Amino acid sequence: MKLVVQEFLSLDGVSQGPGAPDEDTSDGFERGGWFVPHLDEEFERLAGGWLGEADALLFGRRTYQNFARDWPAMADHPLAGIMNGLPKYVASRSLTTAGWDPTTILSGDVPAQVAELKRQPGRELQIHGSARLAQSLLAAGLIDALRLVIAPVVVGQGRRLFPDGGAPAGLRLAEHRTTPGGLSVHVFETAGAPGFGTYGGGGEGGAGSQGLLNTEGRTTPRAA
Repeated sequence: MKLVVQEFLSLDGVSQGPGAPDEDTSDGFERGGWFVPHLDEEFERLAGGWLGEADALLFGRRTYQNFARDWPAMADHPLAGIMNGLPKYVASRSLTTAGWDPTTILSGDVPAQVAELKRQPGRELQIHGSARLAQSLLAAGLIDALRLVIAPVVVGQGRRLFPDGGAPAGLRLAEHRTTPGGLSVHVFETAGAPGFGTYGGGGEGGAGSQGLLNTEGRTTPRAA
């Protein structure tokens, strides 16, 4: 399976608490819910299409517990059947049980277990949110692609997906579009992904981009 990260970011790179004020208040974060005002129908259709490519979901503990609380109660949501029915994996040192079936807890050497999952047949193993987990697996060279959805807002505080001092990692811009609500959608492939460095074709508005983005947010020329 291909390992794909789907993450909501602000213009200043914050990934913490996009969905609600009380979603993640760790480290004194008080500005949660910054992403929701910019949701629109086009993005919801896009997100539904992405979810349709998933054969399994992977979470960090905090995101898993939030989703496990909310999604089973959202039976009327058009994506609830997929979210609730897909096989789920949660990386955690503290969880001993997980009630959002079907769920498997990954503990110990999580990168090795994720690498084994990637060797299983299937389309995409998707990470939704779970920025700390995404950071560790990006550092381990296991991420194949990132779908970054940037809201037109500066949050001013909170954890960032790409923190200062992070190790640079080459990413190829495969697709870009902007939704009517002002969300900027960027799809990047990592250097280890099949076809990396092959430009042209594919997504709307951004395929064929001749630049690489490192994890500190700087664009550098494409290698010859």
